[in-house]
Amino acid sequence: MDSSDMENKNKTVRKHFVFYGSVQGVGFRYRMYYAARANGVSGWVKNMWDGSVEAELEGTERSIDMTVMQVEKGTFVRIENMSVKTVPVCNEHSFSII
Repeated sequence: MDSSDMENKNKTVRKHFVFYGSVQGVGFRYRMYYAARANGVSGWVKNMWDGSVEAELEGTERSIDMTVMQVEKGTFVRIENMSVKTVPVCNEHSFSII
């Protein structure tokens, strides 16, 4: 692994997610809040009117991946599908449930 690979792994990114499946009424947002804080990820999460959950996560690729994996392992949570896109970094320093 060369130095540019290391820089990319430690680079801050922000991703916008929409999660579909059994994601409302199962503690999804609270799991994401605690997982994000544990992994040093900032951003927000909120329930949507159509039963999905929307979130923006800001951190390293690895910390964002770890956050999503921890939420997915939660009891009763079943992510059937998700959309994800990279969005501009906001330099947030906290995580909130909207």
